[in-house]
Amino acid sequence: MAGEAASNQAPRKRLGADERREEIIRVTLALAARQGVDDVTTQDMAQAMGVTQGAVFRHFPSKDAIWLAVMQWVRDRLMRVLGRAAAQGHDPLDALQRMFFAHIDFISRHPAIPRVLMSEHLHGRSTALRQLVTEIMLGYEAKIAGLLTDAQAQGQARADLDTHAAATLYIGMIQGLVLQTSILRGQRTLAAEAARTFPVFLQAVRPTPSKGDAP
Repeated sequence: MAGEAASNQAPRKRLGADERREEIIRVTLALAARQGVDDVTTQDMAQAMGVTQGAVFRHFPSKDAIWLAVMQWVRDRLMRVLGRAAAQGHDPLDALQRMFFAHIDFISRHPAIPRVLMSEHLHGRSTALRQLVTEIMLGYEAKIAGLLTDAQAQGQARADLDTHAAATLYIGMIQGLVLQTSILRGQRTLAAEAARTFPVFLQAVRPTPSKGDAP
């Protein structure tokens, strides 16, 4: 009977190399969200996919290579999401707002990403990973600072605004909200706190109305 039941089970779909790599990356992110970055093992990955560790290592030469591929996956998809959001903006500040909430939504769908980005354990293990995270951070900061500079040129942002400092604050808001809602899980949501916080940022970067301006 057991043999008959086993024979009735649908065979596991055979995936191509690219599909299997994608599956390993997604499973690794899911495991990191559930049990933390430091505790994820290749055995965990294999068990979650129903394959052997050998099958995992046929696609990646090492665990560090898996984490590097995870971060490249994050970079490519996050930048694509942010690029689409910015392109829909009617002006620089609207583009920044759309990017902010697109990033918040991306994190909500992939909650392990902040843990991976800020993992001292991973950064200490891999110079390549640390360099990639630095590249992502600096590229993101430059994009935000560029939009703020455009906003200044259009009179949307204060002329005396330090755009790089404001870009650092923008990124820090996201990191802080992730940390806060992680600690206060069940009491506050990332989306709700983001909606309360971003208007404060906009108020800080916009020009101060002169006394003669209408309220």
